[in-house]
Amino acid sequence: MTASGVGPGFDQDRTFSNRDAAGEMAPDLSRVLVVGNSQINRIVVAKIVERSGLKPVSENPVGAVRALPLLLPGLVILDGGPDNKDCDSVIAGVVALRRASGGNLPAVILLSNHSGRPVPPGGVIDAVVTKPFTTDQLQPVVDRLLQKARA
Repeated sequence: MTASGVGPGFDQDRTFSNRDAAGEMAPDLSRVLVVGNSQINRIVVAKIVERSGLKPVSENPVGAVRALPLLLPGLVILDGGPDNKDCDSVIAGVVALRRASGGNLPAVILLSNHSGRPVPPGGVIDAVVTKPFTTDQLQPVVDRLLQKARA
């Protein structure tokens, strides 16, 4: 736990937590979970996110399912892969965190391949950026969603 007992830190059982002033679990708006099977795409996305002054954590979909409830990121960026299905396993965790936080956080960006299936069902995706993407396409979307979350 941090010195003030509020904000990101470690609980007494040494697990990472992010609690607001009321002690409730709250998404960390400085943290971004970057998820995808392609390590190269995850690295590229992480570098773009760092330009916005954010702290990216890169995981494959299996690792992301485990990491999501521990990190409580303010934003999740999913690389849908060739058929836009690579990160479907992460969607349930995002829905659970949104329910727990009582809002629309973490926000979710899908990096989509148009030749794949449409956006996953459930209304969890807040923005779609088509591949191949550039810094000029992705960074403004990241900044807009986090600015909206801070408002």
